[in-house]
Amino acid sequence: MTYIDITRDLGEHTPMYPGDTPFSMERIDKENYTTHALSLGTHTGTHIDAPAHFIAGGRTVDALALSTLIGNAWVADLSGEGPALLPRHFASCPEGMERVLVKTSFSGQQAFSADYPSLSHDAAEYLASRGILLIGVDTPSVEAFSGDGSLHRFLLGRNIIVIELLDLSAVQEGQYCMIALPLRLAGLDGAPARVVLRAGSGG
Repeated sequence: MTYIDITRDLGEHTPMYPGDTPFSMERIDKENYTTHALSLGTHTGTHIDAPAHFIAGGRTVDALALSTLIGNAWVADLSGEGPALLPRHFASCPEGMERVLVKTSFSGQQAFSADYPSLSHDAAEYLASRGILLIGVDTPSVEAFSGDGSLHRFLLGRNIIVIELLDLSAVQEGQYCMIALPLRLAGLDGAPARVVLRAGSGG
């Protein structure tokens, strides 16, 4: 069974959204072993936004249902579209698909760029009307760099979970089984996650 890891490497080279906590580490050599001390934010690298990220009293990342984070997902290859992703760009998504992952021209880029493709409000409303549970993007944010948080509030306020900074550069458009597991950080607004795909459906 073949799995595709769509998680960004987490290190000092990981693209960072301005203002987020960068990744750093300190090697600690003990007498008989080596360990490291890590510093990072809840939205460093490939990560999951829980509703609590923007919604007061919203669900925290440790309370997200595994049934939302594991299951069939559609990868929409929009690498030739943008900067605003519109409802018509998602026409290929099958009816009833509850998880959508968006591949853009940013996939595989190693440095932050403020002109990354982003979801338009019309597209967010369209996907919400189709009953999605989760949307994942390969960009630093689902929302434009100039955004005011309203798109996050729209999605998270409807309990649509957001995954950001995936690496879909080696993934073709189509249906997969997705497994997205955030660190179980008690009471927090998000967490770094390991996200993998398996070709075909079921999960």
